[in-house]
Amino acid sequence: MQTTSFEKYVTPLFWSGLLLGLLLSLLYAEHQVLTGDQTQMLFKGYLGAWGGTWLSYGNAASAVGNVPGSLSAYLVGLPLLLWDSPYAPMLLLLVLRLVGYLLLDRLIQQIFAPQIRLLFMLLYWLNPWFMYDNLLYNPSYLYLFAALHFWSAFHLRQKASFVHTFLHVVAIGMAMQLHYSWPILGVISAYLFYRRQIRIHWLGLAVALLVIGASLIPYFQELMSNQAIAQNTDPEAQKRYIGWGGVHVYPVLKALIYWVRYGSWLFAERLINEAHFAWLSSSSLVQQLLTWTWRGVVYTLGGASVLLALKANWFVWQQVKPFWLRNREAQPLQDEQWFALYALAAVLAIFISAVLSPIIFSYWHLIIAFPFALFPVVLLVRHWAQGQSQQRIGRYLLLAACYCLCVNLVAANDSRKFSYRVSFQEQVDSWLIEQQQQGNLPSQPYQLHP
Repeated sequence: MQTTSFEKYVTPLFWSGLLLGLLLSLLYAEHQVLTGDQTQMLFKGYLGAWGGTWLSYGNAASAVGNVPGSLSAYLVGLPLLLWDSPYAPMLLLLVLRLVGYLLLDRLIQQIFAPQIRLLFMLLYWLNPWFMYDNLLYNPSYLYLFAALHFWSAFHLRQKASFVHTFLHVVAIGMAMQLHYSWPILGVISAYLFYRRQIRIHWLGLAVALLVIGASLIPYFQELMSNQAIAQNTDPEAQKRYIGWGGVHVYPVLKALIYWVRYGSWLFAERLINEAHFAWLSSSSLVQQLLTWTWRGVVYTLGGASVLLALKANWFVWQQVKPFWLRNREAQPLQDEQWFALYALAAVLAIFISAVLSPIIFSYWHLIIAFPFALFPVVLLVRHWAQGQSQQRIGRYLLLAACYCLCVNLVAANDSRKFSYRVSFQEQVDSWLIEQQQQGNLPSQPYQLHP
């Protein structure tokens, strides 16, 4: 692949894309529609920041109890102690998501050509799948721990390291305190260890487990006197059981479909189908025309990209098939082969999680695996790009960037989770007043913002 004349544009394009992503993130954050997912996070944060009570459990899950640990309370409450504004935890969330992306970008930059680095920025940082989670709920934080898991595992390929082992295990433990999709990371680690593709530093493992265990002591103390946090009170939810997904088969199939969709541009239905374009025109005829044009374009390109994602996954399978099982005589894997094997481990992890799950997954239940679903596409495009001119690759990247920008602008203004009609600050102000009037939060003076 020729890169000499292209390389001089990579740095300005990278920083431009990074800035564009930050601006889009702020737009999404301001236009998020406040629902129960965000108010659960806000309640724990304000209860800690205003009342000094740090709850030892996180958000309630769909079919089981609350996730264990105080991490979600601290992620919202500690920024509020520094700046008494709902924008404080949102800014921290944005920074954490940026750090997660930069961890992955660092590895992509080391291994692949500059064009592939920009491709990964489009597929990850500017991707509407990623941007659509710029709201204050627990799955939004998982991108950091998914990236930390991969980054640390990559550094454990050749040599055991206390620091990298510690961070690797802590990434799983912190994800556990945010969402019940954390076993996906655990299964990936187990598979890589079985394949001898990560080398564990046993002291680092022990210290990490001690830190995670210590952070959960308040949760277990609360659990001894409050069994309600360990179960869902919904009678229908209580009928579910571990292994329910495997018995009913469809949940497993749907989970694997999401894996393919994460690597495509067939975005969540609530991003596509809830746009009505009243913010662009007051004419109902124009709104209908824009709505059906929008759906036609997004579903057509989305469907075509699903075929590309399927081809990419088949390409990766062909690469890893000779060595996906442990072989004592196997040679050390090259970097790209290791990427491919990690993607296979993620597929196996999703399959096992779906079999054991008591629910049918929605897209956010598996979003922790989103970064890994991009690896097959990156590897396929890298293979294709070797025989292409710089000009052709550049044109494709530019078209893809324009498409992502357009989709993000619509989604941030006119979808189920985001609307141009609302302000994050105003919604939180109203919610805080209501909570104070009901006695759920301490009566503390709160300066409403105009």
